[in-house]
Amino acid sequence: MKWISQEVETYLNAKEYVDTAVVPLYSVAIGGEMKESAEAAEFIGLLTTHLERQFTGRILLFPPFTYLKNDSGEKVLGELKNWEVNILEAEFKHVFYITSDIEWRTRENELDGAVIWVPSIPLEQMNDSQKLKMMDSQVKQLLALFTQKWHQKA
Repeated sequence: MKWISQEVETYLNAKEYVDTAVVPLYSVAIGGEMKESAEAAEFIGLLTTHLERQFTGRILLFPPFTYLKNDSGEKVLGELKNWEVNILEAEFKHVFYITSDIEWRTRENELDGAVIWVPSIPLEQMNDSQKLKMMDSQVKQLLALFTQKWHQKA
């Protein structure tokens, strides 16, 4: 389910079946790394949308947690932990963070949720069918990871 009113209403009526929150993490760089930052956000956005379609009825895709790349790691981590506390208090059993920012791999043990790092693939040169094939391939890989994590916390 996506973060739109109709699907959130469906979630509220079927909470017991939707046990997983997916939060895309977008790093925003302004200046020299701006294009790479935009490419990564585009990639993670497309990937999480495809993932949501695959797991409709099991996950709620939250809006992206967006932060400035040059902000302090402690500040950003503190803000994300605040999101996490609220998500877990809403009775989600699983939280997955999906990002192309490798820095999160060093902070994963400071979060209760699972950080999934996926290297960004530039999409600008691909046509729609190529993007779809590539996203399907990525989602298949994530499917196994999600299933494993669900069984670990069952």
